[in-house]
Amino acid sequence: MNYGYFMMPLHHTSKEYHQTLNEDIDAIVLADKLGFSEAWVGEHYSSAVEQITSPLMFHANLINRTKNIKFATGVMCLPQYHPAVQAGQAAMFDHLSNGRFIMGVGPGGLLSDFELFGVLDKDRMEMMEESLRMILELWGTEPPYKIKGKHWNIDMKEWTHHDIKLGYVPKPLQQPHPPIAISAMSPYSGSLKFAGRNGYIPVSANFIAPWSVATHWPAYCAGAKESNLIPDNSKWRVARSIFVADSDAEAEEFIMQKSGAFDYYYEYLFSIFDKADFKGPFVINKDDDPSKLTHGMLRDTCVIKGSPETVSEAILELMNEIGDFGTILYAAHDWTDKGMMIKSMELFANEVMPRVNRKLNARQVSAG
Repeated sequence: MNYGYFMMPLHHTSKEYHQTLNEDIDAIVLADKLGFSEAWVGEHYSSAVEQITSPLMFHANLINRTKNIKFATGVMCLPQYHPAVQAGQAAMFDHLSNGRFIMGVGPGGLLSDFELFGVLDKDRMEMMEESLRMILELWGTEPPYKIKGKHWNIDMKEWTHHDIKLGYVPKPLQQPHPPIAISAMSPYSGSLKFAGRNGYIPVSANFIAPWSVATHWPAYCAGAKESNLIPDNSKWRVARSIFVADSDAEAEEFIMQKSGAFDYYYEYLFSIFDKADFKGPFVINKDDDPSKLTHGMLRDTCVIKGSPETVSEAILELMNEIGDFGTILYAAHDWTDKGMMIKSMELFANEVMPRVNRKLNARQVSAG
C-alpha cells in the first residue's frame, strides 16, 4: 500500500494567513522526504479556515522544493471557471512539474464559493462533466475548436491561424492527459459512478464514517460495469485523519483537546453541515438520526489514533471493513503543536506503514 498526504487545508482563524501557508509548504516538503507518494491540496476562495485558493499555484511553489512526490489537486472546482482556463493552467503545470501531476476535479464543496461564483442553484455535477469533456477535447484535438455545451460554448473560427499557431490551446506533457481523479464524500456516490464509467481515480474523503466509505467501491464498480471496464482497486485512494504518538494514551489526550488540531477540524466541518441542514451523509451509522449527530461523534469515528502498532492495526481493520484499496491519504490538520504533528508524520511513515505493508505481504503469501 502507498501513502499520500491530503490537505484541504484547514487552519484556526487565530493564525495569520502567511504563517499557515508556510506551514502547509513545510508539511509537503516533509512528506516528500518521508516517502509520501502524493500531496493532494484543495481549492477554496471564501473561507478564512480553508485558505488555498489555487492548488496549482500552491503546488508550483513546491516543484523545486521536492524530489519525488506527485502533486494532486483535491480538487479543481470546474463549475467555477471557463473550461479553457483550467485546460491551459493544468497543461502548463503538467510541464512545469515534469509530469508529477494528478488532476483531481469535482463540482466543488463549499457553499460560500458556490454563492461567490454564482453557481449555488445550478447543476454543478452536470457542469463538472461538461467542463471536463471540453478540457479533454481541447487537449485531444487540433484547432479550429468548435465545442458545444449547455453551460459553455467554444468556437474559434475567426482567430485560428495555423501559420503562426494562433488559436492553439497548450497540451499537457502526460499523454493523452494527466491521470484524472474524482473525490466523493456522500454514500453511494454518483461522482464515483461517473469516475468508474470513465476509469478515473476514485478518492474517498476523510470526514465520513467507514460505513459510508464502504459504499464507494461498489458505486465505482457499478459505473465501470456500465462501460465494460475492469475496476482496479489499487487506484482507490482513501483519506483518513490519523495521529500517531508513542502511546495510545498520549494520542487520545492530544486528539481530545478542546479546539485542538482535530477537535477544531471536525467542529468546523460539523458547523457547515449543520448550517446547510446536510448532516445525513455524515451520520456515524447508516440508519442514525442526523439530528443527533455531534462534532465529537464525527471526530471520534473518523480519526485513527494511537501508537504505531495501534494505528497499523486500525488501518488493516479499515481495509477489512471497506475493502482493499491502493493508497491511504494521511489527512493534514493544523499544526497547533508543530513538534507533535511532525512526529506523527514521521512515526506514520517510518513505523506504521512498514508494519502495514509487512502484514499485507504476509497475507498475500498465505493466500497463495
